Amino acid sequence: MEQLTLPAAHQAQGSITLPGSKSISNRTLLLAALSNGVTEIRDLLVSDDTQRMLDALQTLGVKLEKLSETDWRVHGCSGNFTNKGSVNAPVGLFLGNAGTAFRPLTAALALSNGHYYLHGVPRMHERPIGDLVDALRQIGANIEYLENEGFPPLEISPAKIDVSKPIKIRGDVSSQFLTALLMALPLTKQQATIEVVGELISKPYIEITLNLMAKFGVQVQREGWQRFTVFGNSTYVNSPETYGTVYVEGDASSASYFLAAGAIAGHVAVNGLGAVSIQGDIKFAEEIRKMGVNVEYGQNQVSASKGDLSKLKAIDLDCNHIPDAAMTLAIMALFAEGTTTLRNIASWRVKETDRIAAMAKELDKVGAKVVTGADFIQITPPAQLISPEEGIDTYDDHRMAMCFSLVSLGGVPITINDPKCVAKTFPNYFEELAKIVS
Repeated sequence: MEQLTLPAAHQAQGSITLPGSKSISNRTLLLAALSNGVTEIRDLLVSDDTQRMLDALQTLGVKLEKLSETDWRVHGCSGNFTNKGSVNAPVGLFLGNAGTAFRPLTAALALSNGHYYLHGVPRMHERPIGDLVDALRQIGANIEYLENEGFPPLEISPAKIDVSKPIKIRGDVSSQFLTALLMALPLTKQQATIEVVGELISKPYIEITLNLMAKFGVQVQREGWQRFTVFGNSTYVNSPETYGTVYVEGDASSASYFLAAGAIAGHVAVNGLGAVSIQGDIKFAEEIRKMGVNVEYGQNQVSASKGDLSKLKAIDLDCNHIPDAAMTLAIMALFAEGTTTLRNIASWRVKETDRIAAMAKELDKVGAKVVTGADFIQITPPAQLISPEEGIDTYDDHRMAMCFSLVSLGGVPITINDPKCVAKTFPNYFEELAKIVS
């Protein structure tokens, strides 16, 4: 197993420029592909997840032109993929462990009158998709599970779609299911209504979806967080708001690691993101103020510094609005005085790994006392951090690797197992981190 040992560090100082947001990148790629014109996408994230979406769109017949490492020209297919497969030869799409590709493509292809086979890495085949499939079946979609009920891989066949009745979907498992439905429904050209059953988690990610759909010309009527209406004859066009060019914001979830570094051990400025953002994880900057961190905003920049703090302050926080960035708070808890409790994080359990279980196990390795429940984690820091000989396991989860790198700022070397898993969203993360820590 490959390992990377980060030396003991005591200071974080400097500035970094963020890669593009994964959530925005993959949504924008799909919406551009479904539109009726040509869209230029600037500052696209370069990562495994976006590569899976790019590969899938090309396989489906979408014309893509690579203008630079981060810039692409997408020739929209007006919602009609040219490669539809045949009865005996479905189009095969390998989507790795990219939930932001797998879920939206499942919905879009279920409404595309083609024959498709969607699969991924073993962990993707453990990530639930039953609630999305159930919702799509309500409107007539023809989707079969090929291994375990409720999980990928999937086979999608042509079907007659009827959206005359409201579509019911659970909101308490993953917001990606609702995102997938919302993005796909304009393909029907009919008015469609979605009713969310139960509490909708990760609302800021739905706001990203609605914002980007509007950029591509489709307005969704929202009644609270329980009812969404997509109007008949909605059509994606090549981003009329931006004259055919879309810039991808820097990734707010990735910003959290560098802001945390500044909060723990110095002063770090993050470029590519400002106070105004369509990403919910920008609110991480506000939440760390509750831990005593100095946060400042500039033009397309946010910075965090420790100031005169000897230790951060422990917090008790509902993290439903920042589910990914909340993982970084769990590491910051190691540098706080008292016990930190992060609540309303049930969605952690259906991410790249069961993040509540994984975080608890690895925090225990570095000496923390951890209590967990179905939707919370409680962390009491040790008097002295431990550097476990066996290293930190990352569970093929990019955020586990990036989070635990920050432990080195406690003056202990830390070994990260399978460090290359960060390629999912931030391939050069460790190189960027090394530039600011000492």
